Amino acid sequence: MNFKKIAIAAVVLAGFATAANAQEIQRIGGNPNGPFVSVTAVPTGGKTLYFVSGALPTPVTPPANGQPANWGDTTAQTKSVFENLKKSMAAAGIGFGDVVKATVLMGPELSFADMNKVWMTEFGTAAQPNKPARAAFFVHGLAAPGAQLEIEFIAAK
Repeated sequence: MNFKKIAIAAVVLAGFATAANAQEIQRIGGNPNGPFVSVTAVPTGGKTLYFVSGALPTPVTPPANGQPANWGDTTAQTKSVFENLKKSMAAAGIGFGDVVKATVLMGPELSFADMNKVWMTEFGTAAQPNKPARAAFFVHGLAAPGAQLEIEFIAAK
């Protein structure tokens, strides 16, 4: 066998070995009939990246008798979004300490300072010192009418 054939065989075998050992992308949680999942896990050779879909708050008072939902103030909405994110992330085996990037989308009725007060109870604390990179934007509308806050994460573990 000549060198060229040996080199080609090595490349082919390496490709098969990589494909056989490659971890699959995982899609975790979310509404089975919905348009997206709660978390997508992407293995990257030693670490896995988790793309956590944006979470909205749960209404303080759901809509009823023709009245719109009451979503609460900035503090209530931020705490609710964090609780909803924790549930999605727990299903993937990750937590806030694994978050490396965050995106915050806020309606103009909310207070950035009040959102940050709640934020600092979850990130940069003695119990959970890790802080992610973050971008925050004021937006005119979110997926749920009346909701004023959505947060999404990228985590690594």
